[in-house]
Amino acid sequence: MPRRSNLRGLSQPLLIVDGDSIFFRAFFALPKSIKGADGHAINALLGSANLILRVVEDHDPRAVVVCFGQEAAHYRKELYEPYHAQRPELDPDLAHQYTGVKDWFESFGWTVATHGELEADDLLASYAEAEVKRGGSAIIMTGDRDMFQCAGEQVQVLYVSTGKNMQLMGPADVDGRYGIPPALVPDFIALRGDPSDGIPGAKGIGEKTAGELLRKHGSLEDVMRAAVRGETTPKVRSALLEETDLILAFKHIATVQVVKVRPPKDTPLDRERASAKASELGMNALAKRLAAA
Repeated sequence: MPRRSNLRGLSQPLLIVDGDSIFFRAFFALPKSIKGADGHAINALLGSANLILRVVEDHDPRAVVVCFGQEAAHYRKELYEPYHAQRPELDPDLAHQYTGVKDWFESFGWTVATHGELEADDLLASYAEAEVKRGGSAIIMTGDRDMFQCAGEQVQVLYVSTGKNMQLMGPADVDGRYGIPPALVPDFIALRGDPSDGIPGAKGIGEKTAGELLRKHGSLEDVMRAAVRGETTPKVRSALLEETDLILAFKHIATVQVVKVRPPKDTPLDRERASAKASELGMNALAKRLAAA
């Protein structure tokens, strides 16, 4: 179980969920043999709702926003065409469940947020920043470590790893894991790379070296200036200076883009409506649990 949030601000945090990440994980965590009343698989719908409900019960958020975005933002593809290129085609059973995900999550009283140009990561960061500006605090629920860059005094990242394992990550936790503050996570990704996003990073620079360089010199730009001055090893100098523009582009790709959003009003969990929807979809056990509570 994740430790309870210790964020300061308004009495209850805003829970901001990476819908694409959690939906995708739920689909592969549960068998497709779990089918609804219409005979179609409902494993992603059921599994994602159960995961979010667990966090709602643990942290009592004032409201929930579930964010969905584009597979790959256009400007990121323009910077580096192979970005997200290796991701497989969407499974037809998962694609079908996506068609019903908005109605499903809204039946719980949760806000479903989408964007025509940006990715879910950008929306997560945008809602977190907007919530902090109004004097509140936020928990970002995701399976994407890129979001560690958003950890701050009023924002914690609830990292969902394998199975049902979750870990709340604040600034100290990010520093303890990588040896750098959250603000340098995009710099770290640019150097080390991120295979899941198709970002190769700087040639020959792994996680250990990336962390050491940033701890010693500061930002990615500071590391590159140190390389020019000859303050790095020849191997690092070569890796950074041969593809400077590309590595800087990796940092821009890895950095979330904040846009203007409006946080939702306080919205309690609508157990009655969610129970009725779960029953309609053939999720009888969940329907009974929601009704009983």
